[in-house]
Amino acid sequence: MNHVEVLHYTAFSHDPEGGNPAGVVLDAAGLDDAAMLEIAAKLGYSETAFLTAPPEGFGGEPGRAFTVRYFSPQVEVPFCGHATVATAVALGERIGPGELLLATRAGTVPVTVTASGEGGGLRATLTSVEPHVEEIGAADLAEALAALDWPEADLDPAFPPRIAYAGARHLVLGAATRARLADLAYDFARLEALMRRLDLVTVQLVHRAGPAEFHVRDPFPVGGVVEDPATGAAAAAFGAYARELGLVPADAVLTLHQGEDMGRPGTLTVELRAGDPRVRVGGEGARIA
Repeated sequence: MNHVEVLHYTAFSHDPEGGNPAGVVLDAAGLDDAAMLEIAAKLGYSETAFLTAPPEGFGGEPGRAFTVRYFSPQVEVPFCGHATVATAVALGERIGPGELLLATRAGTVPVTVTASGEGGGLRATLTSVEPHVEEIGAADLAEALAALDWPEADLDPAFPPRIAYAGARHLVLGAATRARLADLAYDFARLEALMRRLDLVTVQLVHRAGPAEFHVRDPFPVGGVVEDPATGAAAAAFGAYARELGLVPADAVLTLHQGEDMGRPGTLTVELRAGDPRVRVGGEGARIA
C-alpha cells in the first residue's frame, strides 16, 4: 500500500487548523476493505474517503462521478459529510469547480463546488439523501444520558430527543445551556455499546444560540474517536429534525458552530427548502500541508 496517495484536507473551515480533518484517496482501485480500514486506522482521522469509478449507468458528468466509501479508524460508515466536503474540495482543485455526483452506501449524493471567496479557496455543498426522524425509547434515552453523565434537567425541553437520519443515524439531544454543552466528559465504552445497539454513528448535542444559529458537538465512540470536530452527516440529520419538529421554518439557512471546544472551530451551513425533503450542508475546505 506504499503507492497509495492519501491527501489530507480539513472540512468546514478555510483554515487548515480548524474544521474536521479527513483523509482522501482519489484512486482507491485495487484496495480491499481491509486495506481501506488499515489506511484509515493509521491516519487516525474521524474518516477517510476512498474513491473508485462510479457504478455502470450511474449518470453524472463524465469524469465528475465517483463511488465513495468512508472508513473511520474502526469501522466503515454509510455516509460522512465532512469527508464528502473534503473530497469535493480536493477534486475541485484538480478538475475545477462544478457539479459532482457521488454513489455512497447511503444513496446518491450530489455535490456542488464553488469558489469560497476566502483567498481563492473552495466551498462544497452536498445534498443529502431523503431524511427521516424517529422516536427513541425511554430506556435508551436514560442510558444515553447516564453514559453522558447528563442529568435530565440539563436537556432543553424545546428539543425533544429523537434519532434523525440523513445518510447516517444520529441521536439529537438539546443542551439547556452553553456551559452544559462545553462540559463533555462521557463514559466511552458505555455510550459506544448503546450506539452500536441502536446503529447510531454519532450523538448530536445541540445548544441554540439564536433563531438560526446553533452550537453542536458530536461524540463518536463507535468510530474509535472521542469527538468529531465537524460532522456534516449529523448537520444534515439535525436540519431534518429541526424542520420536522417545527423548530425552524421550512425554508431556512442554519449556521452550526462546531469544534470550538476542541480548538478546531468550524462552520457548517444547513439549508432547508420548502417542498424538498433533502437537506443541503455546505462549508469551506482546505488542504492540510
